[in-house]
Amino acid sequence: MTVPVHPLPTPSRRRSRPRLTRNVAPGVHRLEHAYVNLYLIDDGAAGVTVVDAAFPDTWMPLRLALEAIGRHPRDVRALVLTHAHFDHVGVAARLRAEWGVPVWVHPGDRRLAAHPYRYRHERSRLLYPIVYPRAIGVLGAMTRAGALRVKGVPFANTVPESGPLDVPGRPQPVFSPGHTDGHIGLHLPERDALLTGDALVTLDPYTGLVGPQIVAGAATADSATALRSLDALAATGARIVLPGHGEPTRMGIRAAAEAARAAGAR
Repeated sequence: MTVPVHPLPTPSRRRSRPRLTRNVAPGVHRLEHAYVNLYLIDDGAAGVTVVDAAFPDTWMPLRLALEAIGRHPRDVRALVLTHAHFDHVGVAARLRAEWGVPVWVHPGDRRLAAHPYRYRHERSRLLYPIVYPRAIGVLGAMTRAGALRVKGVPFANTVPESGPLDVPGRPQPVFSPGHTDGHIGLHLPERDALLTGDALVTLDPYTGLVGPQIVAGAATADSATALRSLDALAATGARIVLPGHGEPTRMGIRAAAEAARAAGAR
């Protein structure tokens, strides 16, 4: 089974505004801001885990999202980064400084978390808006949300090599390098969900294409490795796929990974 990758309709201001979608998986809520997703894993009395941190201007939308699901900043017990690019680190330093939230990152991305603009990529970013003009609106929305003023996180907790994280929801890291050296997905077996970060997305910000795929070489360190990492994601067998960019899908991670392999690298 393959899923085609289609052009994205011309982005609008409405789509770039913060949008909360509750229960994209049981007890998992999606906050989309400027075409980037972060997720709130609600684990009852254990509290809330935030996955990824979008942009500096995501601060107030995050507070409002917590209020909308009946939560308070004091309920947030952890921030887990799937990877440490600038568009996933935006409010990380502020969460730690103002709410005392510990930040978790894979050792392979620890240096990147401190310097979120110093990332490896295969291809020049300059040509993509020319070749893929539909992406201009996406990148513009990201810039308006603070993409150029992200502060790094110089100190972070290290994601263990195996076993679930000791945070609300107890997500199981799935090492999936390629997009970055220390990229992880987060598997929630009891909720039949997999947060794929940017190892598999359904919207590529650099091309404006939608459908399951890896991110273009403008922001991916090693596309060949990223394509191989799809196997680790597929091995979870999760039904609900929650990507770092684009709409969630219930097609199942195996079918989504197959579609991403068919789409290839750009």
